[in-house]
Amino acid sequence: MNRDLVTALQAAWGLPEFRDGVRHVIDLDEVALLLAALSVPDHDREVERSLLRLLRSSLDTTEIREAVLLLLERDEVRRPLLAAVVPPRADRPGLAAAVTAAAEDPRVRREVRAVLDDARVRELVWQVVENQVDADRVGLVRRAAVLFVRHPSVPRLAWALRRHGVLRELRRTAASDDDAAA
Repeated sequence: MNRDLVTALQAAWGLPEFRDGVRHVIDLDEVALLLAALSVPDHDREVERSLLRLLRSSLDTTEIREAVLLLLERDEVRRPLLAAVVPPRADRPGLAAAVTAAAEDPRVRREVRAVLDDARVRELVWQVVENQVDADRVGLVRRAAVLFVRHPSVPRLAWALRRHGVLRELRRTAASDDDAAA
């Protein structure tokens, strides 16, 4: 396991607010089993769906959502977690820098909180994720458009991410992947 990720998880677990937020609402054994199943290269699609259901119910639980947001606010947790989740890679040199810069910006974190605190936005975000998992491009585009038109927190978050170059780097990554597939 990545050493930075272990450090981040230890720092998160050391925070009483985080432990209290997740202890009574999530089955950590279930999470461990799902992550192990996902690590197998040819995992079943149902494993992905199970993890998405678990994530969705977790973020709909106020205590877990607050615990996750707390992780984003604490420097001693956020920085090693970012290092583990977005390591610099030779094929995507700008992505790690852009994501790190965005995560260090308090305005971006404020917009993430606004998005996650709105139940209607969370519902639409999960529908977008499900459309992507199902490879339903029409549903994906339609739901994404609804998010941008009806919920001001979403375009504000997108604009904040754009300022840091995250969207540009994600597009560059997608374009590189498309070129490699061709």
